[in-house]
Amino acid sequence: QVQLVESGGGLVQAGGSLRLSCAASENIASFLFMAWFRQAQGKQRELVARITPGSSTDYADSVKGRFTISRDEIHDTVYLKMNALKPEDTGVYFCNAKARNWEDYWGQGTQVHVSS
Repeated sequence: QVQLVESGGGLVQAGGSLRLSCAASENIASFLFMAWFRQAQGKQRELVARITPGSSTDYADSVKGRFTISRDEIHDTVYLKMNALKPEDTGVYFCNAKARNWEDYWGQGTQVHVSS
């Protein structure tokens, strides 16, 4: 069973920065892609950013230019660097791994709260 463990969330003022980490129990190069999702209270979970083994990236329009997803295959870790944070970035951030059989694996989530 794949395990994904997120860390790095917390409370930050608007305009501040955080870096989230997602440590995987398996070689992240084995997955179709790794991604970060977030879920605000009362809202659906949404894709924030995604990265392939070749380091191609996709971002939600709302975070383009502010967030950067990256991967470290030596340590099987994926990062999400979040700059210029806004109150609307508040939510629980989940790490996701998409297996080659299209099965999804999820971490337990890490809370991010951006105060105005």
